Amino acid sequence: MTFGARMRGWFQRTGSEALGWTLVALGIVMLVMPGPGLLGMFAGIALLARHYTWADRLVEPLEEKAIEAAKYGVATIPRIIVSILGIVWVAGVGLVWFLSPTIPEFEILGVGFGPELPAAGLVGAIGIWISDLIAIVLLVYSIRRWR
Repeated sequence: MTFGARMRGWFQRTGSEALGWTLVALGIVMLVMPGPGLLGMFAGIALLARHYTWADRLVEPLEEKAIEAAKYGVATIPRIIVSILGIVWVAGVGLVWFLSPTIPEFEILGVGFGPELPAAGLVGAIGIWISDLIAIVLLVYSIRRWR
């Protein structure tokens, strides 16, 4: 058995499960931090679906809803324009996070914020820009596939 075949076998069994759980955990973190949290969680659950029936039962309806939403989002030119404007807006938010302006101090449910944005700086901006890049790729894919 060659090294490549052994590595493929390992990934199909152990690696995909480990990566799936890692993506689910990172997705949960990215729900509250800048980043594509829901997408990370979905990718993790999709990998776990190869090993667990509970994950397999979750993937199919999520995939159907995602395809339905993608078709709806590119059905008309105004919807595509709104999507593009949203992508530009998110890129601007990433720029604000990168520049890290001071904000007024405030408190929500006993948790204090300010004078800096949460996760401000390059790391937060990169998370936001990765989300934006994913949105661009998915929009282009949806337009090519369903328009």
